[in-house]
Amino acid sequence: MTANDSRPTRVGSNTQLVGAGHNPFDFHGFVNPPTVRASTVLFPDAGTMEAHGQKYTYGTRGTPTTDALCTAINELEGAAGTILLPSGLAAVTVTFLAYLAAGDHALIVDSVYGNVRRFCDTVLTRFGIEVEYYDPSLGAEIETLFKPNTRLVHLEAPGSNTFEMQDIPAIAAVAHRHDAVVTMDNTWATPLYFRPLDFGVDVSIQASTKYPAGHADILMGTASANARRWRRLKHVHGELGICGAPDDAYQVLRGLRTMGVRLERHQKSALAIAEWLEARDDVARILYPALPSFPDHDIWKRDFKGASGVLSFVLAVAPGRDFKVRAQGFLNGLSLFGLGYSWGGFQSLALHVDLDDRRVLRAPNEGPVIRLHIGLEDIDDLKADLARGFDAAG
Repeated sequence: MTANDSRPTRVGSNTQLVGAGHNPFDFHGFVNPPTVRASTVLFPDAGTMEAHGQKYTYGTRGTPTTDALCTAINELEGAAGTILLPSGLAAVTVTFLAYLAAGDHALIVDSVYGNVRRFCDTVLTRFGIEVEYYDPSLGAEIETLFKPNTRLVHLEAPGSNTFEMQDIPAIAAVAHRHDAVVTMDNTWATPLYFRPLDFGVDVSIQASTKYPAGHADILMGTASANARRWRRLKHVHGELGICGAPDDAYQVLRGLRTMGVRLERHQKSALAIAEWLEARDDVARILYPALPSFPDHDIWKRDFKGASGVLSFVLAVAPGRDFKVRAQGFLNGLSLFGLGYSWGGFQSLALHVDLDDRRVLRAPNEGPVIRLHIGLEDIDDLKADLARGFDAAG
């Protein structure tokens, strides 16, 4: 990169990640942008202060550090604007609050992240918003669920824990005919493997906690809107005052530079583990869209450029055996896989999935669902560790 930022306009994804959001010559040639921590911002005179006539006015409205991350995410998402939030959950909830009001009806996919469901069932209903959950397999048929007051449709693809795909263009087309906002949690794929706004989604949401940060040490979320929906999202974000911190933004920017090569490794290892699990008699089913045997594989192959490192499998359990006992036996037999929430970091993780909150979908009945995040360890070591888990469960 030169002082006049003469980068080519069309580059590969890893090249884009290296330079996105920051020109070193805007900051005296330093490769990384400085971390600007701020609450108060001074104005040169009273007139400028009254008119808010300068780029930065107060810390909650952005700093050069948070702007650098927003600019990078805009570039990756193809968005008109991005807001930063202190967690992925906050990115979803603030987006809902931006577009929903008392008396509105919202359609939420039944495979949604569990904490989002709890927000919908408590906060949104308390605000007088009607929430209805729909089957992720609905494409254009979702139109039968629309009401005159339907204002928002929320997607998550693949779905949390069970990885159902959705026909995103078909759903978006229906929603837009009814003038409803389409939001999507795209944390699993990141904009490297799927760009929601290119497929009709209005607001693309990521938990930057996961792959963008990549090191299990940061909480942050982003919501990126197209030109039509950006102004409303920006204003509500400012009115709520829920903002991402500059230090966290710096860490996410640093992680973003290596996200492409990390995702390549996560994908390669996850596919190898999925194929290995599929061949085992003690596994009833693999839930991973990149596998040709997965029911929604064709939709994934049509729309997505890649797969990340998160998958689930159904542990085969003989009739009469307790699902929880078998799942805990498997987990307790692991040593390389950590037992913990979240994913996207360098270490592999495992947990027993609770699907009791589903309203429309049915949980697999062959056994407990175990979710795995495949990290950056060597594949043979991970296979050996999983084999120890199966032995402990058996």
